Amino acid sequence: MSELITAELVDLDLSARTKEDAVRSLAERMVAAGRVTDIEGFLADVAAREAQMPTGLEGGIGIPHCRSEHVTEPTLAFGRSAEGIDFGAPDGRPADLVFLIAAPAGAHSDHLSILSALARRLMDEGFTAALRNADDATATAALIRGDEPPSAESAESAESAGDASEAPVGTERPEDGAADPAADEPAVGDAPFRIVAVTSCPTGIAHTYMAAEALERAGREAGVEVVVETQGSAGFTRLDPAVIAAADGVILAHDVEVRERARFAGKPTVDVGVKAAVNRPAELIERVRAKAARGETTAVAGPDGTDADARADARTDTASGEGFGSRLRRHLMSGVSYMVPFVAAGGLLIALSFALGGYEIANAKSVAEHFVWTETESWAALLNQIGGAAFGFLVPVLAGYIAYGMADRPGLVPGFVGGAIAVTIEAGFLGGLVAGLIAGGVVTAIQRVRIPATLRGIMPVLVIPLLGSAAVGFLMFVVVGEPIAALQRALTDWLSGLSGSNAVVLGAVLGLMMCFDLGGPLNKVAYAFAVGGLTAPNDGSLKVMAAVMAAGMVPPLAMALATTVRGRLFTKTERENGKAAWVLGASFITEGAIPFAAADPLRVIPSAMAGGAVTGALSMAFGATLRAPHGGVFVVPLIGGPLLYLVAIAAGTVVTATLVVLLKGSRRQAPAGQAAPAEAESADPRTPVAA
Repeated sequence: MSELITAELVDLDLSARTKEDAVRSLAERMVAAGRVTDIEGFLADVAAREAQMPTGLEGGIGIPHCRSEHVTEPTLAFGRSAEGIDFGAPDGRPADLVFLIAAPAGAHSDHLSILSALARRLMDEGFTAALRNADDATATAALIRGDEPPSAESAESAESAGDASEAPVGTERPEDGAADPAADEPAVGDAPFRIVAVTSCPTGIAHTYMAAEALERAGREAGVEVVVETQGSAGFTRLDPAVIAAADGVILAHDVEVRERARFAGKPTVDVGVKAAVNRPAELIERVRAKAARGETTAVAGPDGTDADARADARTDTASGEGFGSRLRRHLMSGVSYMVPFVAAGGLLIALSFALGGYEIANAKSVAEHFVWTETESWAALLNQIGGAAFGFLVPVLAGYIAYGMADRPGLVPGFVGGAIAVTIEAGFLGGLVAGLIAGGVVTAIQRVRIPATLRGIMPVLVIPLLGSAAVGFLMFVVVGEPIAALQRALTDWLSGLSGSNAVVLGAVLGLMMCFDLGGPLNKVAYAFAVGGLTAPNDGSLKVMAAVMAAGMVPPLAMALATTVRGRLFTKTERENGKAAWVLGASFITEGAIPFAAADPLRVIPSAMAGGAVTGALSMAFGATLRAPHGGVFVVPLIGGPLLYLVAIAAGTVVTATLVVLLKGSRRQAPAGQAAPAEAESADPRTPVAA
């Protein structure tokens, strides 16, 4: 494996005047070194990355970077400009130090770790001062690789450049307390404020790690404990759940979606772009502390597609070394979570079409051939056919994102192909599950094969999609497809034959599952079972969907009711959450009850399960049906038997609220002369509402 940077990749007299010319000049050195195969294609990838966000940093640094299939191995080129080049830095200062970072599409984690270390070193003024004073390309390359430390003269120059209180990590100064860990330790009995943070940028190479370094440094200067999870290209190591639970606040500094975001729900949170953490880390820390003092916490997302991936993954075992069952559940829930927006959009459109044109509208001609603007039937047919198109993606999306959860982006193509084949052979929802698992396993096996560095660039765009799709297609068409299709038909027939006591028992079981973990894996299993039935709707599957949604509405509605009728049993924060729970419950967002369950799980969760079971059983007994997979009370007009359906929801809500009030009331019988727990808890503005 070649060195990341060599003397041939260093230009200490970069004469370019624009960032485009600077990047081209450094890219030409990469081409000459055999690190880039197509300069125009590579420059196009750099320009696309630059268009997402300028790569200039405060302090005269430019870090244009990208991942490209035209790069043979992770490479760094360095240029020093006498006049400076505008890279769009927040402080407006032209960059005199320019680092062009190039990583192949399938970059090796070891080299990416080196790149992340470089990004952190850019926050060290001693390091940058040494680069500005260097006069030899070979020594400069060694300095960047970390083979040589910055000279003493460079460190002294950096120290004189600014106040000691602003010194970055890595610059040793006797007067700087950051060099002495004991200097920032709080007095005995005075626990420090604790912050957990996540940093990520589009390529996961530079800003991700620079932001982490800046936050950690600012935390040390402020006497705050900061633990950062960097979600970079080299992968990420999840924060210990115990560390998250103990944190007083959260900083999310990201330009791509934070993975497993719901781990941080219910805590004071500052959510910003990654550059804010690089440039203003101390300000972000103060903002978190201010939010914590005011008792502000994040809202809880619901099963409407918002933060769906985070909700599904966050309820699983995220610790390293998790077992096979936990990993399997996490992969399956990843697919289900990405599928939910298609379910909601397609299902609601189809339900609206039935409301306008009746069930026979499903047999209407294509609106591409016949559409009359003034006819209600034409509009109903349009909604039905758009919803049907969205529903057509359910199984492929399910399979694709199960594979994605197992093998990251390379698993998407084989997963989608397998899901499409499952639709073709009528293997349905179960076929999609199996196709996703097969695709993820096949791609993971391919990724473990050691290949020459020159071929790594084409692996994710050519080799893996080709071999993965062929293998998955063969297995689905020839080996496992027909048995799964037969099982799917048997499940459909069973649902269509549900009646009497069998239906009531199933409704109760589904209600228990929906309320056990309030949006977690078991909840998602029940929901996915109901949605799977909608792909081949019949009377039984429509009853199942109705029971699942009704039961899922009960926990937040019940907690809202309990905080209304017996508010003194709850903290001030819980009473505020109770107001929002009315809307969350009415919208079928089960997670609205999580703050209450996290604060008192032994009383809230059993109560919620009891109410959910009652509602699920009554919904089945009343014969309520539902074609829309989401919507809560807002789709009641589309429900078969709406009045009795609302009665079932109300009954479960009252049961849960009554049990919660009774159980909490028995606990709150405080001895004479002792403060009531409610008042005692309300006195702390940082009372946690969710773990």
